[in-house]
Amino acid sequence: MYEDIFFQIRQEAEKRNLKDSTIDAYCNSVGYFLRTVDKDVATLSTDDVDSFLTEKRLNGIAPQTYNHYHSSIRFFYKRILKLNWDDEDIPRMKLDHSLPTVLSRDEIQRIIDNTPNLKHKAIIATMYSSGLRVSEVVHLHYDDISRTNKTIHVRESKSRRDRYTILSDRNLDLLTEYWYKCGRPRDILFPSSWTGTYLDKCSINQYFKKSAARAGITRHVSSHCCRHSFASHLFEDGVDIKYIQALLGHVDPRSTEVYIHVSNKSLLGIRSPFDGPKGGAV
Repeated sequence: MYEDIFFQIRQEAEKRNLKDSTIDAYCNSVGYFLRTVDKDVATLSTDDVDSFLTEKRLNGIAPQTYNHYHSSIRFFYKRILKLNWDDEDIPRMKLDHSLPTVLSRDEIQRIIDNTPNLKHKAIIATMYSSGLRVSEVVHLHYDDISRTNKTIHVRESKSRRDRYTILSDRNLDLLTEYWYKCGRPRDILFPSSWTGTYLDKCSINQYFKKSAARAGITRHVSSHCCRHSFASHLFEDGVDIKYIQALLGHVDPRSTEVYIHVSNKSLLGIRSPFDGPKGGAV
């Protein structure tokens, strides 16, 4: 129905070297907006966007989802319709910056131990031991693993910058066992058993949660906790924050500094002033 519009969005997005996943998300959001507004495209105005987003906000939509719609429609209006757009009139929503969920080393090990599928076990161990995002682990290829240098080459990063991260001895042993027992893949390291292509990121999160439940972890967790835990545990072990930033592939150091707030203060050797010689006395 809106194929011509989607084609134009894709053309404009590709000029800016946007990722395919971003382009698909833009098309899906714009398509939903147009179906909801149900007007001739030539008659659209910023009032239609304001009404659409206001309704979403009043219905309790999450700020991240709201801002996703905002970015998609803004791109459509400015790049395709060539309409004026004022961010003061149609603002984004402020995000709540909650601290990331960090699992203990014991909890991580219990999750791995309670993952019966060898491929899934290797994926979870790789995310934790190397600090990978889900999107990065599913895009790993056989040649990205260097047994000699004990590194992993991350090519499909969120920031579109290649980087290297560490490969632990224990994880290398697990990856070797997986590789020999699960078809010896030479291209995609963790191919889908059904299609032979990249795994669905959502499926990884689903089996991670199942393994966490089997491990007796009742907190709300997701597979991204592996990355948070990797960073926090390195910081607790005294690794300089600059090296952690490089391993995670963070462009903005403020993204890494959040782990200062979630690390175990006893391992950092921080002592409360209340425990000093005079306690809290003044």
